[in-house]
Amino acid sequence: MGLLVAGPAALSLVAPTPAMANAVGANGSAQIAQAVAALRGIDTMRANFVQRSEATGQQVTGVLSLKRPGKIRFQYQRGYPVLIISDGKALTIIDSEVKQTQRWPIGKSPMGALLNPAKDVAQYGTLLPSLDPHVTNIRVTDRMHPEYGVMTLSFAHKAGVPGGMELVGWQTVDAQNRRTTIILSGHQYGVELGDDLFRYLDVRPNVRR
Repeated sequence: MGLLVAGPAALSLVAPTPAMANAVGANGSAQIAQAVAALRGIDTMRANFVQRSEATGQQVTGVLSLKRPGKIRFQYQRGYPVLIISDGKALTIIDSEVKQTQRWPIGKSPMGALLNPAKDVAQYGTLLPSLDPHVTNIRVTDRMHPEYGVMTLSFAHKAGVPGGMELVGWQTVDAQNRRTTIILSGHQYGVELGDDLFRYLDVRPNVRR
């Protein structure tokens, strides 16, 4: 299963011309710094999401809950057998249909750019050209560990939200080159989210936690 997306409007990327490249270079540091401030300004957030897999064309919906640092939950639509949780240390993907659970440190997945406090977007991020001047796209990758995948975060400039930018989605490319896109909507900030929401107890015998 590929892991997670920003929509067509958010991921409005184009091949940069020399003029665009110069503009990106001149403004890149400031926009990345603003995006970092926006992410760090989120204590808790809940939003609806649409997830699309490029490989299969499958589209599903659900509710995302985010609590910093490092906690996230993707609660998918009724009938979809997958649950994704991060407890701040490890990302766990549970597929009840095939009875399979995968778990790995948050820093070793494409989602590390969003979840791992040690993976500073300002250090690992590159500003990408955008067709929409109100959207900022930042690609985050660990050049020392390309196997961790790539995540492109998309932010819409918006007054009244943390840092003046709203995370509207992302696209990830994992080690198997599988692309997944997430589009967010209906953001709510400062909601009450208990830590139990981000815990998953694997009751299988002989499982290392």
